[in-house]
Amino acid sequence: MASSAAAPRAAAARRSDPARPDDAPRPSHPDIIATIGATPLVALDRLFPPARFQVYGKCERFNPGGSIKDRAARSMIEHALSTGELLPGVSTVVESSSGNLGIALAQLCSFHRLGLICVVDPRTTPQNTAIMRAYGATVETVDRDPESGEYLPSRIRRVHELLRTVPDAYWPNQYGNEDNARAHHHTMREIHEALPKAPDYLFVAAGTTGTLRGCAEYITAEGLRTQVVAVDAVGSVIFGPPEPWERGHRRTIPGHGAAVVPPLLRTGLADRVVKVTDLDCVRGCRQLLAKESILAGGSSGAVTAALLDAASWIGPGATCVAILPDGGDRYLDTIYSDTWVESRFG
Repeated sequence: MASSAAAPRAAAARRSDPARPDDAPRPSHPDIIATIGATPLVALDRLFPPARFQVYGKCERFNPGGSIKDRAARSMIEHALSTGELLPGVSTVVESSSGNLGIALAQLCSFHRLGLICVVDPRTTPQNTAIMRAYGATVETVDRDPESGEYLPSRIRRVHELLRTVPDAYWPNQYGNEDNARAHHHTMREIHEALPKAPDYLFVAAGTTGTLRGCAEYITAEGLRTQVVAVDAVGSVIFGPPEPWERGHRRTIPGHGAAVVPPLLRTGLADRVVKVTDLDCVRGCRQLLAKESILAGGSSGAVTAALLDAASWIGPGATCVAILPDGGDRYLDTIYSDTWVESRFG
């Protein structure tokens, strides 16, 4: 991914070179889309004392759209533009999202002069829908599918209806688009290059499984010994039918888990699967905030909860990386609201 580091270096070079004429051509500065990626990797030593094992968090909230979904949106949209499937000023992108991808697409579509219709469900926070609309997106909200009781089937059904009726409509299909997964070869490369050696464990939340697959493919291609731990939601069907004890658990925190097996999923991507509840997510978020002063989103809380549980089986001296997909500023009325938490969990 492109980096914004070159511009400051070039500016410093101009200031230190008095012989450079004022009218000399100046290098162009990166646009906002060029700042996607190159997110920081920070030590989580207060929550996970390194005397036991070392944990780093990959803070994806520092992408310009606020989440890891910026990477996938850029990869999918720019590929479609390069092939002519999308035409600026003409095409309309239609996609299903629980929030973060919708925001990422809204930014990309605004930048490239594309229309966007995002199909969401009631779990999408008011902040997220407001941000999408601020970028110029149209947001449609659907209710649960009457047969499955889940939202995703209803969202996908509405996407197909819109594809039949909206002129020049294009569906990126984050659930099956190979460019979603390919974007995360870069995510794992950044992690690999930022550390003295490859981490022993990578903890990643699974939703569309784009991040999971892209990171796992990089690990395999580079011959790394990193074990991948997929963090899923209780009640999700991504890695198989829910166990009897999971049935009846309804997910209210978006960002991980799925009601339909994503087409991007491949066998063997994860070495281990850990499932967490919504309450686990809340606890993980609040512990991350209390110990590390990191205001993180729901799926980041899920990954943190999985890491706290993993203390019983991770060997001493291991290095772990947790991908923290987004920030918590869009969850202030839910995860970080005592009233909301008490109403859901007591």
